[in-house]
Amino acid sequence: MFERFLKRANWTDIVISIVFLFLGILLMVKPNEMLAVISILIGSIFIIIGFLKIVDYFTSKDKEDYLLTMALISVIFGVIVLFCSDVIAGVFRIILGIWIIAAGLKDFQTALVWKDTKSGFWTLTVVLAMLMIIAGITILVSSTLALKIVGAIILLYAIFDIITRAIFIKKIKNYLD
Repeated sequence: MFERFLKRANWTDIVISIVFLFLGILLMVKPNEMLAVISILIGSIFIIIGFLKIVDYFTSKDKEDYLLTMALISVIFGVIVLFCSDVIAGVFRIILGIWIIAAGLKDFQTALVWKDTKSGFWTLTVVLAMLMIIAGITILVSSTLALKIVGAIILLYAIFDIITRAIFIKKIKNYLD
């Protein structure tokens, strides 16, 4: 049962990373046109994440209260981003940088668990997590990044996250035994 929960949660994260993948491509191909759309996309992503987590909460047999709380926070934040898109465009890089750093730290923590289970994939996960953290810090520190570079970083983040999640889903039984 716990295995199904972990797989479902990871598939949700893969869907989210695919959305980021498309966002990165669009930023690289049409950066000027995308600037106005970024806030709407980010708000929509948070709302989608919230709804997916709400579905996870109501479809799982074990009701995790934190999951519902995080889902509601995500939906509320998404709505705020949608209605304040002009302000959010200015702080887009900060939100994105923090998000990528948090995801990298989460993946780094996962890698440490994999190391304890003697998995050969833990080193790859550490490298990918560190690259994600570096990308997030770069976005936070450099206010002059061109939208194309931000798009490339988002694209890399999405690819790294999809790879990490796919490895975890494939090897999940090894870690639960």
